[in-house]
Amino acid sequence: MQIQVNNRPIEAQPGETILTALRRAGLSVPTLCHMEGLLPSGACRICAVEVEGQRSLIPACSYPVADGMKILTHSARAVEARRTIIELLLSNHPDDCLYCVRNNNCQLQTLAAEHGIAQRRFSGLKSDHKIDISGPALARDPAKCILCGKCVRECEEIQTVAAIDFIGRGSTTKVGPAFNEGLNLSSCILCGQCVMVCPTGALYEQSHIKQVMAAIADPEMTVVIQHAPAVSVTLAEAFGLPAGQDMAGTMTAALRRLGFDHVFDTSFSADLTIMEEASELVHRLQHGGTLPMMTSCSPGWIKFMEEFYPDMLGHLSSCKSPQQMLGAVIKGYWASTRGLDPAKVYSVAVMPCTAKKFEASRPEMVHDGVADIDAVLTTRELVQLIRMHGVDMRAIAPEGPDQPFGERTTAGKLFGGTGGVMEAAIRTAHFLVTGKDPEQVEVTAVRGLDGIKEARFKVGDVELGVAVVSGLGNARRLVEQVRKGRKDLHFIEVMTCPGGCVAGGGQLLGLDRAAVVARLQGLYALDAQGPVRMSHHNEAVQDLYREFLGQPLGERSHHLLHTHYQRRTVVL
Repeated sequence: MQIQVNNRPIEAQPGETILTALRRAGLSVPTLCHMEGLLPSGACRICAVEVEGQRSLIPACSYPVADGMKILTHSARAVEARRTIIELLLSNHPDDCLYCVRNNNCQLQTLAAEHGIAQRRFSGLKSDHKIDISGPALARDPAKCILCGKCVRECEEIQTVAAIDFIGRGSTTKVGPAFNEGLNLSSCILCGQCVMVCPTGALYEQSHIKQVMAAIADPEMTVVIQHAPAVSVTLAEAFGLPAGQDMAGTMTAALRRLGFDHVFDTSFSADLTIMEEASELVHRLQHGGTLPMMTSCSPGWIKFMEEFYPDMLGHLSSCKSPQQMLGAVIKGYWASTRGLDPAKVYSVAVMPCTAKKFEASRPEMVHDGVADIDAVLTTRELVQLIRMHGVDMRAIAPEGPDQPFGERTTAGKLFGGTGGVMEAAIRTAHFLVTGKDPEQVEVTAVRGLDGIKEARFKVGDVELGVAVVSGLGNARRLVEQVRKGRKDLHFIEVMTCPGGCVAGGGQLLGLDRAAVVARLQGLYALDAQGPVRMSHHNEAVQDLYREFLGQPLGERSHHLLHTHYQRRTVVL
């Protein structure tokens, strides 16, 4: 099928929308509400184009192509309509751009600049909404909401949580939890995917930057920081470097320049997690434990299960996440080896995830009044800190992390992407069952960005049925199958965010699939090049067991590295 766009012919496919055909041909029209892969809503009308034979302008995102259709994407009429829509959105939008968390990274601001809107033509009544900071990880500023509906759709259609929706009618419509209460009373699992799709500053994370800087400035505090696997393969993009490039060494050097006393690698505790989690899986297989066992590294997923499937909590691994394991070991072991009071050790984590802020605040993660983790910075907050301190990421020389929690295998690094926990666990489970390393190290069946992946593996005398799921909509489908009696699976990895931590809610804003693919490929490249590729070969982890923990699933490791979950009742 052929259509004509701006007096040039392009090829189109029957049934696709004008917007899809335009984008495939490399042509661009702006949009504020479109979400790739979901049915169009046509809410913003910014993508309006002129179609010959139609009296009205047509929303490109929702109108199907027809053979011979003639389209003008930037006619005077279409551009003026877009300008008017943007001006109307600005008419009651707050004028605090200089103080907004999205300043210079706001789609509404960008569109206004691109369309030459430099003065106010319409004056509307300003929205009078209070900022919602009730939750432990996310904040809402409803005054900056433009009702594009993307957060609502992400929460309901992708994550199947439905914590927010449209409230009211007509000019009083707003987006928020039921009855416009706080997020803390809703079913929100704090994944931050709503933040990733929001085009303005209506949604953002609760910042821990001030607390962290105050701790660094306190001479009585020893401030340590750990960084997650997905952060190092994302950071480059913020400084104009190729997506997927590993910045672990450069980031470590930068963190020391920022004033952190010790820099550790969360990939170390990812290896530690595998030792505990693989041992737990083998124990369940050999002693009739609850199967399938489901991973517990993703705190949004844990809260999802506590709220929606409390009857299935027995399927969750009792292992803490790598963030919390390392936090517990730092306060419960490392501090004493350095003669430090755990209460005077301020432990920070840099994570690709907003729900990690919630996880660190859970009462189960506090022992004798001392929290495993004191503050969590997202990748975005780390970028802000680096820029605030004028560190040149292109010029700084890479440095190695501090020991003993800087030694990692590439299996631990794989935790950053969907399928990575499963792959690392299978490598070590094979060793625990057979006493031998697997001949084939790469577990390609669980790699890639597919939302649900299933595979079968021979581990000793057991044929292990495994599944890897990312995105809670996909997780819900699989959990429902297990609940209804599915018996062929033994181990399920779940990541809250589609694609895993490389696409986490605390990563650089915007869901750029090409960048996510590059980050995931960066992790695979690190694994392929690594000299040590299995968690059980991490000598620092083995030393930790010999010197302190004893053995996986032992009394001390269970006390320090494992946790429990609770039924949560959603108030609204």
